[in-house]
Formats: sequence, C-alpha cells, structure tokens
Amino acid sequence: MTGNLVLLATVVATVAVLLAGFAGWRTARSNAEAQYRERLVRQAAVLSVAPNLSVLLLDQAQRLTGATGVQVAVIAPDGQVAGPSAAAVTPADRDALLAGGDISTTAVLGGARVLVEGRPARDGAVVLTQPFTEVDDAADRIRAGLTLPLIAGLVGAALAGTLLARRIARPLVDAAAVAHRLAGGERGLHCTVHGPAEAREVALALNTLGAALEHSEGRQRAFLTSVSHEIRTPLTALRGYAEALADGVVEPGRQEEVGRILLAETERLDRFVTDLLELARLDADDFHITREPTDLDALVQETARAWTQQARRQGLRLRLEHPDEPVTATTDAFRVRQLLDGLLANAVRHTPPGAAVVLALRRTPTGRAELQVRDGGPGLTEDDVRIAFQPGTLRDRYAATRPTGTGLGLAIAQRLTERLGATITLRGHGPEGGAHFTVTLPGGN
Repeated sequence: MTGNLVLLATVVATVAVLLAGFAGWRTARSNAEAQYRERLVRQAAVLSVAPNLSVLLLDQAQRLTGATGVQVAVIAPDGQVAGPSAAAVTPADRDALLAGGDISTTAVLGGARVLVEGRPARDGAVVLTQPFTEVDDAADRIRAGLTLPLIAGLVGAALAGTLLARRIARPLVDAAAVAHRLAGGERGLHCTVHGPAEAREVALALNTLGAALEHSEGRQRAFLTSVSHEIRTPLTALRGYAEALADGVVEPGRQEEVGRILLAETERLDRFVTDLLELARLDADDFHITREPTDLDALVQETARAWTQQARRQGLRLRLEHPDEPVTATTDAFRVRQLLDGLLANAVRHTPPGAAVVLALRRTPTGRAELQVRDGGPGLTEDDVRIAFQPGTLRDRYAATRPTGTGLGLAIAQRLTERLGATITLRGHGPEGGAHFTVTLPGGN
C-alpha cells in the first residue's frame, strides 16, 4: 500500500509539474514574440514623427539596430514603397497605413518569416520588420531558463509525494499490523491514534474492537469455566455412584436410593445440555417462528394448570390473573409457552414456601397483550437487573446464598422474546416483593 501511495502521489505531482512546464514552454514563444512586437511598435512610433522619412532610404541595406535584424520600409504619400523590408508590405497593408491605420502582422521576407509592424507618419508611413529567428532564439533562451526549475520541481514532487504517502500510509500500516495481531489471538493491544482523520477513525475503531473482543472473550471464558464447574459436579456424583455399583459396594437396600440420585443428577446434566443447545439454536438461522392467531387467555390457563402441582410440592401459592374477555395475538404459541415455562421455573426456584407466584395476562392501553410473571422471592438489586440477562452472571453472584439453576434461563428468555419480536422488562421488586418480569407481545387482536 505504501508503494502504491508513493507511486500515485509522485505521478500526480509529476503530471502537475509537467503540465506547468508544458504551459511555460508554449507561452515562452508567445511572450518572446510579444516583446519583439512591442519593441518594433516603439521604434515605429519614433520614426513616424521624423521630419523626413526619405533620409532613411539613403542606404537600402540600412538596419536600424544592427545585429537585431530590424529592417525598415517607407511608404510615400503617393503609395510608393521603398526600403529593405518593402517586399513584406502588401497592397492591403499599404492602403491601411495611408488611411491612418496601424498594421501588426507577419510576412515572408527573403524566404524567412518576419514580424511586421507599421504606423502612419507625417509624410506617408513607416514599416518595421523583425526576423522570426530572433524571436525563436529569445524563446529558446526562456525555455532554457525553465529547464532547471522543471527538473527541481520534478524532484521536489517525487520527494513530496513520497513523504505524503508515507504520512498517509504509516497509520494504516500500524493499524493493519494491530488488526493482524488481533486476528492471531492477541488481546490488550492498543493502536496509536495519529495521521489523517480517516486513519485516526480506523485506529479508534480498532481500539474499540480490541476492547470489545477482550471483554467478550473474558465473559465467554468465565461462562465456560462456570458451566464446566457446574457440569463436573453431577458428573462426579454419577461417576462415584456408578463405580460403587460396579464394585458391588452399594448395599442392596440402598439401590433404589442410588437410582434416584443417579436419575436426578442425569436430569441435571440433561438440563444443562438442553439449555446450552437452546441458546445455540436461538442464535442460529434455522430457528423459525410460526406466527398465527393465538388465544392467550387459554394459553396462560393451560400453563397455570401445568405448574400448579409443582408449586404445591414446594409449598407455594400459584395465582393466575387474567381478564374476563378474550385476549388474542398473532404469535407463536409454542414459543410463548416455552418463554413462560422458563420464567415460572425461575420464579418457583427462588420463592420461599408460603409465598406467591403470579402468572398474569392483561391488555395494555395501546391494545397490546402483556404477560407477567411475579414472585415473592428476595428480589433483585438495580445492579442485578442490569446484568440479569447475561448468561450465568446471577448464578455466579448468588451461588452461595440462593437456589440456582444453570444460569442460562434468563438469557434464553431474552433471546426468545427477541425472536418473537416482543420485549421483556425486569423490575427488581414487584407487588409480591420479588422479581417482576413483563413480556409485551407485538400487535394484538
């Protein structure tokens, strides 16, 4: 990239210098011609006021300025033209001068092109000629003076292009190096912010990306470490009891008890694997939502019936709140039930015996359907609410003080609401004292 920028900048600067040189080369001749014509005009003006132009003709080979090559012709009042440059005066030029006009033209004299300048005089007119060879020589001298500046300009253009290209490319090269190192797995890198505005933007974006990658991968490592620890616990129990059974050290009267323990630990492992797979599927493109008109009132009543027995076993009061009129929405009934099951499992887990768990359905003033799951548990702090939907964060925070699950339930709930086009909000303390989840479905009927 640096080489390309150097080449491009050098080519652009070189073209600019060459164009300027070409323009100067072309104007050198016109400037030289203008100078010589101006000189002829001044000389003709002087001669035009001479008292007797015929004196100029005493020597037909006379030259006014010696080596400059200027020659003169005199036009008498009767139209007679005499002098060394008489052949350069056409009848039209003669008539124009005798009529009081000026002439400024070119002609051929002695086989060579000449400048022609004529002015009326007291007695007739005077015409001066200058060979174009003089003009060409003057133009060559001007062009020779341009050569060195042009060469210096080309060298300067190349140097300036190189410096400019390096200044532009250096920040991008540095940023590319940092990007390659980030792609190679390095973290904690910082790209120096310098150079043009665009290069600074790239560096800032890379720094932001690096920080985001470091944070994200740190969370992933912490999450995987936590999940690995959680999975190892039931695996250890399974292995221990399996070895005991294989070694025949389990008393015959305890086989049923060991079987229940193995089943419980197996179910715990299955719950971990199911939640992990569910999270993966929610992020995949093949997770489809089938929307159709859904009777939400019937759905929440069915859900409440399914969870009533579980709540009773744990000494909880499950209360259903729903309106007396039908509430429908176009959504995926299966996924809404999955979402409610996850929120109710979380509520039942954290609610102490004797407290209430509430499943509520209502229609908002805007006509949208709203589902609520509230519990009488210990609730959540504002900081808990902020990070509640991040996988495993609440489980890690309260593992030693509260009943915990896999730590993935709320993350799954959030992903489900996103796929349904719904929104989920959380308050740390609802009417029953514990957490208060609200899911608002899109649209409604």
